[in-house]
Amino acid sequence: MTLANKVLAVNDDLPIRTDKPVHSGKVRSVYWLTEADSARLIKENGYDVPADAPLAIMVISDRISAFDCIWHGEGGMNGVPGKGAALNAISNHWFKLFKQQGLADSHILDIPHPLVWIVQKAKPVMIEAICRQYITGSMWRAYGKGEREFCGITIAEGLEKDQRLPELLMTPSTKGILKGIPGVPEADDVNITRQDIEQNYQAFNFQSKDDITLYEKLLTEGFDLITASLEKVEQIFVDTKFEFGYVNDANGEPKLIYMDEVGTPDSSRIWDAKAYSEGKVVENSKEDFRQLLLNHFPDPDILLNKERMPERQALAKDNDLPESVLMKISETYVGIAEKIIGEKITLSDNPRAEILSVLKDKYQLVD
Repeated sequence: MTLANKVLAVNDDLPIRTDKPVHSGKVRSVYWLTEADSARLIKENGYDVPADAPLAIMVISDRISAFDCIWHGEGGMNGVPGKGAALNAISNHWFKLFKQQGLADSHILDIPHPLVWIVQKAKPVMIEAICRQYITGSMWRAYGKGEREFCGITIAEGLEKDQRLPELLMTPSTKGILKGIPGVPEADDVNITRQDIEQNYQAFNFQSKDDITLYEKLLTEGFDLITASLEKVEQIFVDTKFEFGYVNDANGEPKLIYMDEVGTPDSSRIWDAKAYSEGKVVENSKEDFRQLLLNHFPDPDILLNKERMPERQALAKDNDLPESVLMKISETYVGIAEKIIGEKITLSDNPRAEILSVLKDKYQLVD
């Protein structure tokens, strides 16, 4: 079995029974189940949702994106071995911990396979909820150019790169292109202030103004909980992106939940604490891959300059990355996942066949 066969690169062509188009993102694909299959699974498995709640199968791939492009390697390696399983395992761990600690539920109802979730349809809050405990990355680059105000918050002079901030900063941005909000450009991923959200809470899909405070509470409590857990395995939670949405509970009442993924190397920066104490930054997240790409190509401005997007897309399409680069990233993802969950991640020999087998035999979702 070659390494390429252990990678699930394409995840939007599985013969899962659906009557809607498959939604395929950078990493995950979503198969909306038929009304009949949703109702049957809710009844058979006792999911704590309304009897008519729409359900979906969410399949994570091993694809890797960075700088808004999908990258591939030599020898037909169209992803990173173990990446999908590592991401799901980490998210599962944090979602479970959040629920146990009384923070909030997630959209996940069932985990049929390490690469698969059964989820309840949620109405997303149109905010990328970003929290920062250290000044690094894009924030440091902006700070270095003289910016001192971020999302309506003024930060101190004299900060140094990778320094811990005096307090946790919430720097939200738009999720998708939102139209008709005064002072908010109609573009994806635009920084916004708390005032923007308060004055236009319905445009961001909040059901009430009070829920802004609730989302901030869930964001900071979730961040603090992950921070404390990572400290036990000598890791630093640097910054992260959370996403929230609304679902109805079994009584039909709306509730705010965590969704998408949480506390993963894709959505967060995680640093090795021992190295940091010695003045070095060792990344245990996708930032490691970004740095490898910046060092790999002779003109890193192509990757950093949004105006050179066509060149960047050509770079990703036309270059097979060395297998050693993808295997280093595999070690990063699997390694941090095993630290977090406290057990080994077992890589599938044939993930596609395993997924179809369980969805057919246990859930009757494959004809």
